[in-house]
Amino acid sequence: MKIFRTVKEMQAFAGEQKKAGKVIGLVPTMGALHEGHLTLMRAAKAKCDVVIASVFVNPTQFGPNEDYDAYPRRFDEDCQKLESVGVDAVFHPEPSEMYPEGYCTYVNVDGDITHKLCGAQRPIHFRGVATVVTKLMNITRADEAFFGQKDAQQVVVVRRFVSDLNIPVHINMVPIVREESGLARSSRNAYLSPEEKQAALVLSRSLRKAKAAYEGGEKDVETLKSIVTQEIQAEPMASIDYVDLFSFPALKPIQTVDQESLLAIAVRIGKTRLIDNVILG
Repeated sequence: MKIFRTVKEMQAFAGEQKKAGKVIGLVPTMGALHEGHLTLMRAAKAKCDVVIASVFVNPTQFGPNEDYDAYPRRFDEDCQKLESVGVDAVFHPEPSEMYPEGYCTYVNVDGDITHKLCGAQRPIHFRGVATVVTKLMNITRADEAFFGQKDAQQVVVVRRFVSDLNIPVHINMVPIVREESGLARSSRNAYLSPEEKQAALVLSRSLRKAKAAYEGGEKDVETLKSIVTQEIQAEPMASIDYVDLFSFPALKPIQTVDQESLLAIAVRIGKTRLIDNVILG
């Protein structure tokens, strides 16, 4: 497995693969890899000739009071995991390599899809995501890119700017990977104490209750949201950032679940913000 730390080196490798007629798959990550990430790598391996993973904690998608400095960084451990699933190359640049002095160009997806859910809570987040993902796609010359359903709004945003900017990359969404307990796998789970991790099970539990109600015939959006809200509010360690239900992938407001829809939540357990979702319909 090759490791590249500069844009020029990564571009040279990608160029060689293109000349050889290889299909390149990109899996963008911020590291602290878990089984959810490795599932993305396996999906990429199954579809592509060459798989490039990026490991880069992107400063432009963190707000001023968020956890950029504290975000877990375990590059050596990450490389062992990436090698174990057959990743061909890792791009691991420094922030100064991606955003050199004088950098002033950003990709801003300024539409309804970015003004709700995590976009409403984290106003600069998707500008940072769109910018870094665009750069990574250009640097790696990816044909396919792979993202997890846990970040479903991010997938919608990426698909939007890829379409709008005519970027020739196909975006793949891979289902959520959960721990045996039901907790969605996340790098931020590392912040949780044992007690907080137990409390965090309320996220997946509340979504399961709502899904069961939906499958039992409940289609009213407010009722389904209420099922989730009440379950979370019963957990003393949890505080709700949002509970929302929109059509998917358009993320349009609906009153009744009569089409594929996204029930998404963001909850703080202690100081840790966790997200989860389920697709209905």
